[in-house]
Amino acid sequence: MAVRAQLGDMQARVTELKESSAKNKQELAQYTWTERVTISLKGQERKQERFQVRMGPDGKPIKTPIDAPAQDQSARGGRLRQRIVEKKKEEFEDYAQSMKDLAQQYIPPEKDLIQDAYSKGNISITPGAGGQPGRIQFLIHNYIRRDDSVTIIFDKDQKQLVSISIHSWIDDPSDVMNLSVRFDKLPNGPSHASGATIEGVRKQLTVVTQNDNYRKL
Repeated sequence: MAVRAQLGDMQARVTELKESSAKNKQELAQYTWTERVTISLKGQERKQERFQVRMGPDGKPIKTPIDAPAQDQSARGGRLRQRIVEKKKEEFEDYAQSMKDLAQQYIPPEKDLIQDAYSKGNISITPGAGGQPGRIQFLIHNYIRRDDSVTIIFDKDQKQLVSISIHSWIDDPSDVMNLSVRFDKLPNGPSHASGATIEGVRKQLTVVTQNDNYRKL
């Protein structure tokens, strides 16, 4: 009886998470916002971009660049040096884009993927996350990729996400990507990913994203 009650409680909590994520995603589609992306290589800032973002009909973000492309100062030093610099720049930008593309598959959580993980027994729940009775920790394994892990902190009273931490990989399991996301709530509106940090461990590449200036369409 105790096991059945525990399973019933887990199912209820998973259902809350799925329904809240779906509703929040739907509400967020009514907004547009500014996204600022900073790319750093080995701790040194290499690029910063700004985008105007809104959700497309397929539920994926549509991003329009705000700033004009920066002038490339790498032409100094001869053609050979320029080609080498351009090749390295292209490599780290491609890798950064791969990191962002993979992160986008995890954020926001998809109700169908949550249900699939639950059906396979890949979710464990810890109540009272961070010593706060109203918060629940969901730990999900094999969410999108083999041996990945997603840790979600969910406020069951407010019915909103608090934070998400992800451990995944890009090209192969040794090519580790770590992602941490924090959420805030808009006044009388949905919660949103206010900031995220993506770390590509192998190449020591970091992508930091900040979102603000939300307004209704």
